[in-house]
Amino acid sequence: MGKRDYYEILGVQKGASEQEIKKAFRQLAKKYHPDLNPDNKEAEVKFKEINEAYEVLSNPEKKKRYDQFGHAGVNGQAGGFNAQGFEGFGDIFGDIFGDFFGGGFSSQGRRRAGPKKGADLKYRVTISFEEAAFGTDKKIEVTRSEDCKECNGTGAKPGTSKKTCSKCGGSGEVRYSQNTPFGQFVNVKTCEACNGSGEEVESPCQSCSGTGKQKKTKKISIKIPAGVDTGSVIPLRGEGELGEKGGPRGDLYIYINVLPHKIFKREGNDIICEYPITFVQATLGDEVEVPTLDGKVKYKIPEGTQTGTVFRLKNKGIQSLRGYGRGDQYVKVNIEVPKNLNNTQKDILREFAKETGVKVYEQKKGFFDKVKDMFDK
Repeated sequence: MGKRDYYEILGVQKGASEQEIKKAFRQLAKKYHPDLNPDNKEAEVKFKEINEAYEVLSNPEKKKRYDQFGHAGVNGQAGGFNAQGFEGFGDIFGDIFGDFFGGGFSSQGRRRAGPKKGADLKYRVTISFEEAAFGTDKKIEVTRSEDCKECNGTGAKPGTSKKTCSKCGGSGEVRYSQNTPFGQFVNVKTCEACNGSGEEVESPCQSCSGTGKQKKTKKISIKIPAGVDTGSVIPLRGEGELGEKGGPRGDLYIYINVLPHKIFKREGNDIICEYPITFVQATLGDEVEVPTLDGKVKYKIPEGTQTGTVFRLKNKGIQSLRGYGRGDQYVKVNIEVPKNLNNTQKDILREFAKETGVKVYEQKKGFFDKVKDMFDK
């Protein structure tokens, strides 16, 4: 039986671009890889076929000869993966086989990991309603890693130094070969003896047990701007954990929690409050003192004010976090009905009702009485 067309095997058209060929190969190689299809002879055959097609079509010179002369133009030059591994396949096999073998596919190894930024820290601060409105300064204590003062962060006992890791030879990684029917794979993993640092400590520092780090509590001053609310986050750059191998510190994130107020409620940058007035004040009008974040302000209640009426006090709300002015304060008026009246007070109200034409003793029908009347008709 003659060989199948290489373009057909990869499922691409003749004249396909290098990227199209590479994409098709990646998808098929993952689908038919023996590790994902154990004891599947058909998948094994397809995997060989896919590799052979890609070896030719990914090589410009071989592809040119194949396009001119077909399989005869590349006879004996495809499908022969040697014991050195998949030479010439470069990064594409590193991407594909790294998924299967938990490390890296490599014929040249990897570089040791470089400097790494330290971990970020979180800290929650609770402040009052007024502190959120006007801003405040706080001092907090954060426990984080610091360089050990005894060994200056080396982890080695004073008077000694680190040495090259004997297991990985200073590379920070351990490589071992794995033979398969398709060639030799090189699996690369981080060295467990030195955790990838390439160095080991023979005489550990007693103060830090060889880690080079110690937990310390640091006092940090933070400025909380006006306008923050529960859920606001303030980043403090470079105040997190120590970095690795000379990398920068992580960051510290301050999470704000604002306590509720006894009088005010916040809606965005506006604040809401309810203000009780008497029946007489609502009827005749009055000048009252309304509490605000800036202190009491005088406000004139017009006569005939109804319960639920809302008045606006401009620029008496919360400062915008972006500095675009302040919100407003909205005052909702609630009329309080007097209780425990004496006989004289009751007589006065009855007289008032008589003058205004209100029948005091006539009981108005409730909602369900009106529904009953509607159906009775």
